[in-house]
Amino acid sequence: MNRFISLLDKILSTLCIFICIGLVISVVWQVFSRYVLNDPSTITEELSRFLFIWVGLIGAAYGLGQKKHLAIDLLLTKLETQPKKHNTVKLIISGISLLFIMVVMCYGGSRLVLDTLNAGQTSPVLGIQMGLVYAAIPVSGFFMLIFLLRDLAEEYRQLTSH
Repeated sequence: MNRFISLLDKILSTLCIFICIGLVISVVWQVFSRYVLNDPSTITEELSRFLFIWVGLIGAAYGLGQKKHLAIDLLLTKLETQPKKHNTVKLIISGISLLFIMVVMCYGGSRLVLDTLNAGQTSPVLGIQMGLVYAAIPVSGFFMLIFLLRDLAEEYRQLTSH
């Protein structure tokens, strides 16, 4: 399992790097074409917006996998002296997060993608299917789901070992 998670981390970090490179190139080209060439590019604004959506959601999945995601841990900090309660709260938090990811991101995101693809909605400038842009939601949700299942298993093991 650790090798699989390590591979997934490498894939997500590499994907984020390439999306960021594309985002930077797009924005730099937009600025260059607007201010130097006096002929602004028509595709770069929309492209950079879509790349930003993807890097934000894939980056969130990567951050969750690295356990570097923003969190309010006041309650967990208060319970550090009580390992059983601390681990129980961590398990509950991961369970709620898992439920949210499954319902909102995986199920809801997949419905959004399918509905948008079926409607044939395309982006105005690039002409790509908007469902491909919205696919960032269930794709990142799937990766988050894997990381949360790993976390739940670890937290359950910690809870039962005390």
